[in-house]
Amino acid sequence: MGCFSSVPQEEVIVVGTSSSRESSFVEKMKKTGKNIVVFYGSQTGTGEEFANRLAKDAHRYGMRGMAADPEEFEMADLSRLTEIENSLAVFCMATYGEGDPTDNAQDFYDWLQETDVDLSGLNFAVFGLGNKTYEHFNAMGKYVDKRLEELGGQRIFELGSGDDDGNLEEDFITWREQFWPAVCEHFGVEATGDESSIRQYELVVHTDENMNKVYTGEMGRLKSYETQKPPFDAKNPFLANVTVNRKLNQGGERHLMHLELDITGSKIRYESGDHVAVYPANESSIVNKLGELLGVDLDTVISLNNLDEESNKKHPFPCPTTYRTALTYYLDITNPPRTNVLYELAQYATDAKEQENLRKMASSATDGKALYLSWVVEARRNILAILEDVPSLRPPLDHLCELLPRLQARYYSIASSSKVHPNSVHVCAVVVEYETKTGRQNKGVATNWLRNKQPTDNGHKSSVPMYVRKSQFRLPFKPSTPVIMIGPGTGIAPFVGFIQEREWLKQQGKEVGETVLYYGCRHEHEDYLYKEELKNFHKDGVLTQLNVAFSRDQKEKVYVQHLLKKNKKNIWKLISEENAHIYVCGDARNMARDVQNTFYDIVEEYGKMEHSQAVDYIKKLMTKGRYSQDVWS
Repeated sequence: MGCFSSVPQEEVIVVGTSSSRESSFVEKMKKTGKNIVVFYGSQTGTGEEFANRLAKDAHRYGMRGMAADPEEFEMADLSRLTEIENSLAVFCMATYGEGDPTDNAQDFYDWLQETDVDLSGLNFAVFGLGNKTYEHFNAMGKYVDKRLEELGGQRIFELGSGDDDGNLEEDFITWREQFWPAVCEHFGVEATGDESSIRQYELVVHTDENMNKVYTGEMGRLKSYETQKPPFDAKNPFLANVTVNRKLNQGGERHLMHLELDITGSKIRYESGDHVAVYPANESSIVNKLGELLGVDLDTVISLNNLDEESNKKHPFPCPTTYRTALTYYLDITNPPRTNVLYELAQYATDAKEQENLRKMASSATDGKALYLSWVVEARRNILAILEDVPSLRPPLDHLCELLPRLQARYYSIASSSKVHPNSVHVCAVVVEYETKTGRQNKGVATNWLRNKQPTDNGHKSSVPMYVRKSQFRLPFKPSTPVIMIGPGTGIAPFVGFIQEREWLKQQGKEVGETVLYYGCRHEHEDYLYKEELKNFHKDGVLTQLNVAFSRDQKEKVYVQHLLKKNKKNIWKLISEENAHIYVCGDARNMARDVQNTFYDIVEEYGKMEHSQAVDYIKKLMTKGRYSQDVWS
């Protein structure tokens, strides 16, 4: 039902096969007069956002673009793109996890690896989205760029490398600013000079809409939260009741929590190490303030309909719905907006100076980029803060809804074993709250929303829309294989599941290898997560080593990597003689890198190798699946 998800159900005539959907993007482009196709590999929506922006840009150069999901089309048709004059394929490819393709680009990636299709005559360009804190920075963008050339394609502009650890938005606009002149030169076209903002959707206000046909927060099928049908996935999440929500830490200013979600009757299966994805909701106070500032009745029932009749994307989010529902469940209103949003909103600022400032921040001029970085990114100004601080900017709410990105699912490592808890998924998370440079309190959307999900709320059960995402983070096939787990802070989550599982295996009479944990937190008496559970696992002997670092309980900081250094000999023995598997979970920016460097040192010293050989040794472990990371930044 995916392709019809935005049409009220009873009006849909479903054809038996998927042939009702045009699977050839070339045919679609011919039919709609497009000559540029922008494919996206996107996990969190940013790649898709960039692709839409590039497709929209094309009209300024007298060309016509469309954004496309590679999962929906036959990618072998790339060889036929030459049937369209002055055609170009652009790829906005995000890298996920350990250098992997995003879910929606997996088939395309597999095809690229196997095909020997001749792509001579294909004009292409690639922009990669990645994060420098990860080992395989922009692996997917690099691969697609290299592979298309190997197959005979012609690169018309250099590979762009966006770094989300720095300023992804700035990387993108810098690349794009040079990309379009290269396209113009290649095809001998000129910019039309038309810089005006064009609307992609038109507003329809429904005054007599039957409320049974109005979306109230569902991700796919209308009324999917009322009549739940498996299988459950991103388009069809399961409403899991919250059965436990407890604070894990004793003190400190942070709030760390443990939640249990009931999946009884859902047919959802999970393995230790998988991720649970939850769909959060924005805080009603922010939504209400937006409505007040823009003078809109938030309960108005609306649809935003694509002006391009032929587009696969009929609406930016499920329609018809109310402004309130869209701002609560469908739109990201708390992240600092990207420059294209500022650019398109600028026209509504009635004060000339304010309008100029907004345009400047959206430009690729050096001082404009600097202003955007300091005033928007570093000050963490969300759209509400911008409207509060730019008093003459009062855009129509429907245009704002068109421009804001979709609110994304949030992923958490599952902190339980399905062998022990087949009907329950456990989550461990830290509530995000901080003060911005402008003195505002910013709160993490999902963690604050989860914090308020008490098992019974005024007699009602609290529920969370969720689904499970498979992961490569897996216990060894043989229970007798030793495991070394390194997970400070909430990085402990998957390891609680691992240890539960090893205990269960032991109870089944299996021979279970050494189970070694390195855990770190700030203070023993404040934020030692799962302290009692871990002590019991250790006492029962399933956890053979419990190494804990309290970074702030003494003068000098002590972290997990310091404990690893202390036990170098034992670690080398486990790795070199006993085939141990290594697992690292938690912060990618510092911890994962420091831990990896520590492993290089251990291998260098005890394996008597040069540094470069030690690096190769660890890389080989990674390739073999003996060194796995589940990290985030």
